[in-house]
Amino acid sequence: MARGDAEFVEFVQASTARLQRAAYLLTGDRHQAEDDVQTVLVRMYTAWSRIRRQDPFAYARKVLANLVIDRWRRPFREDAAEEVPELPALGDLADGIAAQDWLMRALAQLSARERTVVVLRHFWDLSEADVAAELKVSLGTVKSTASRALAKMRLAEGVVERMS
Repeated sequence: MARGDAEFVEFVQASTARLQRAAYLLTGDRHQAEDDVQTVLVRMYTAWSRIRRQDPFAYARKVLANLVIDRWRRPFREDAAEEVPELPALGDLADGIAAQDWLMRALAQLSARERTVVVLRHFWDLSEADVAAELKVSLGTVKSTASRALAKMRLAEGVVERMS
């Protein structure tokens, strides 16, 4: 094993699940999220000697956000021909599934930029200034984008409540 590989393996084991959840929230597509996390980990491995003593998770988060941003700028989309069914979870998770379904539907109504701002701000719990720095936009842009996105999500929640 090369020097530093053991540290990288530990990082991957500790961080993959959280990165995949964030990628899923950013993309709304489980398969795309898995691909994005794999790309992040490959890029991290190539830079591991440089980043391992800093904050590798922050580096991973930045690479993941940049992958999503690149997709905004180059909107090449490849749609699968058929849906692969998800395996049902064991146990009674109806409330959790309903909440996740609502969240994914609400996030799907947002633009890619709005979704990224919401995920960075609320899932990663970054400050508005950190989100602005990570996305290379102004603080005002982050604030207005987050405000619009959360208003859309509240509206989606109201529609669901009226339907019940």
